Amino acid sequence: MAGRHLRTRKFSPAGIAATAAVGVVLAVGGTVGAVQLTSAEPAAEPAAEPTVAEVLPSTLAPSSPSASPSASPSLSPSPKATPSPTATRTQAASRSKTRTASPKPTATKTTSSPKVVNSGSCGASFYDEGQMTANGETFNPDALTAAHKTLPFNTRVRVTNPANGKSVTVRINDRGPYVDGRCLDLSRAAFAAIASTDLGEIDVRYEVLG
Repeated sequence: MAGRHLRTRKFSPAGIAATAAVGVVLAVGGTVGAVQLTSAEPAAEPAAEPTVAEVLPSTLAPSSPSASPSASPSLSPSPKATPSPTATRTQAASRSKTRTASPKPTATKTTSSPKVVNSGSCGASFYDEGQMTANGETFNPDALTAAHKTLPFNTRVRVTNPANGKSVTVRINDRGPYVDGRCLDLSRAAFAAIASTDLGEIDVRYEVLG
């Protein structure tokens, strides 16, 4: 039976020092780890950094003269641009119609009062028998005509009744009357325009129109 050889370990001073250093390190590391484990608490949330609006005084308005020129434009709300209303052009009712050439001004005739070439006073009567007139026309008692002894045919004479101021203009188309004191023999319609036919005869003022 083989005998066991007992070996005795010899420790050098350097080895002892190294071993002691390792022990110290392990002891310190364990202590630090224990301290971290025992003191582990929820980490406090970092305080929120104050905004620029909180740093500035609350009474400082963007339009205040004391406002710092270096203040950010974002402090005051920028006005929103509103879209300008779209201009709508409506066609005027008068423009929707077909354009026509402007009417040319027409000369208006001004009728001047007929010129009186002769005048006088006499008696006037009327007649309404159907017959041929001296100028060859068929007598019409409803037309404004008259008979005169000398005036040319188609001469116009204005006859006025002084009693009521009524007047009528007649056209000469016949001859007569052949009674003293009378110078005109009116148609029935012409006589009725200035007096009642019941009178038969009246004094008139006449004006020969040129």
